[in-house]
Amino acid sequence: MSDSHWTNRIAGERMQVDQLFNDQVEASSFSSQQWGLVMTAVEFEIENPEDPDEARIVANTSKLPSILPELDRIEQQSGMGQAAGGGSGGSGGGFLSGVKDALGLGGGGGSDERKSEAEELTQRYAEKLQEKLESNGRWRSVCEQAAG
Repeated sequence: MSDSHWTNRIAGERMQVDQLFNDQVEASSFSSQQWGLVMTAVEFEIENPEDPDEARIVANTSKLPSILPELDRIEQQSGMGQAAGGGSGGSGGGFLSGVKDALGLGGGGGSDERKSEAEELTQRYAEKLQEKLESNGRWRSVCEQAAG
C-alpha cells in the first residue's frame, strides 16, 4: 500500500494540526507524553482515495491496546498530586486515581475508557488533518498519492 508515501508528504500539515489540537489534548485525560505515545500507535489511512469528494482520513487504532499498559505507567510516574500531565485530570488522571488503580480499586473499565477516549481523539485529529489539507488545496493530490 502506498499510504506511507502520502503520510510522509504531509509532515508540515501534521505539525500545524498538532499545534491546533493541543487544546483538545489538554482537555482530555491524557498528558502530552501519553498523547505522543497514543499517536505512535495510530496509523492514518484514507478511505476511498480514488474519489477525493468521498474520501476521508480515518485513524487506524488497532495497535492501541498494545500501549495501554504504558499509558498507565506514565500516569503513575507523572508525579504525586499532579493531574494527568497537562490535562484536566478528568476521570482518568491524578495521583489518587493512580493509587486506586494500583490497588485494583479503580472503576475496572479504565483501559476500555482510555482506549475509547484515544479512539475518539485520534479520529477528531484525523478530521482536523483532512480539513487542513483541504484548506491548503492539497487534498486531491494526497488522495492521488494514497490511491497509488
